[in-house]
Amino acid sequence: MAQLDVVGSMAVAMVLGGLVGYERELKRRPAGFRTHMLVAGASALLVAIGALTVDMHLSGQSAGVLRVDPLRLVEAVIGGVAFIGAGTIFGESRRSGETIAGITTAASLLTVAVIGVAAGLDYYIVAVAATALALFVLVALSWWERRRPSGPVPREGG
Repeated sequence: MAQLDVVGSMAVAMVLGGLVGYERELKRRPAGFRTHMLVAGASALLVAIGALTVDMHLSGQSAGVLRVDPLRLVEAVIGGVAFIGAGTIFGESRRSGETIAGITTAASLLTVAVIGVAAGLDYYIVAVAATALALFVLVALSWWERRRPSGPVPREGG
């Protein structure tokens, strides 16, 4: 039954990651719907399997001593996503001819990875709220940026 909970956590993470990825897909960014779903799902799967392993050892189903630092799994997720994010930035910059491009998409990949971590640890309210906040930043703030007057921002005090 615990293994089905892991699959359920992964499914929730993939749906939430897919929402963010769909927004990126609509804007024709280099990492879209499927990539965001897979990053969120893999993150959830990794931390949920870690938690499952710890539970198995604590319940006595496995012999031996287990020393676990749960943050190491999160570090592994962040390291993997950093690699993907760097590839996104590099690939988009080469394709667009700009010096730097793709940073927002790389940041959204990091965000869905952490959303996946939250889902993998069964923090569903946190995962859903983080998804809503990410979509607010990507959709509402993008809309606001397009409508504000362009030009230099005046300095305070003169």
